[in-house]
This record gives sequence, C-alpha cells and structure tokens, in this order.
Amino acid sequence: MLGHLIVIAVLAVIVISLGSGMFYLVKDSSDSKRTVRALTIRITLSLLLIGLLFVLYALGLIQPHGIYQR
Repeated sequence: MLGHLIVIAVLAVIVISLGSGMFYLVKDSSDSKRTVRALTIRITLSLLLIGLLFVLYALGLIQPHGIYQR
C-alpha cells in the first residue's frame, strides 16, 4: 500500500511540475529559465518514477496486471 501511495505522490508532483512549466511558458519573458527548469524537473521525476516502479516490482510490493483477469 505504501508503494502505491508513493507512486501516486510522484505522479501528482509530475503533473504540478508540468502545469508550472506551462504557466511559465505563457507568462514569463523569453529570457527566463524557469520553463526549462520546470520541465527538467518533470523529466527527472518521470525517470525516477520508472526506476521506482522497477524497484517496487523487484521487491514484490506491486504486481502488474492486465485489463482482462484470468
């Protein structure tokens, strides 16, 4: 259960970072680096999430499942 909560929290932070990147893209001046920083954080968190999913799977804390259960 803790693994699921961590994954959901990381996904929420990724969405927030994406939103802030979009906000900075629209509102900031063209020489601002905040858009690049926000999107860099999003990419880093996405890679961290993929690694976290592999680790949680290897530890047996999460199990993959398909659409159709057999």
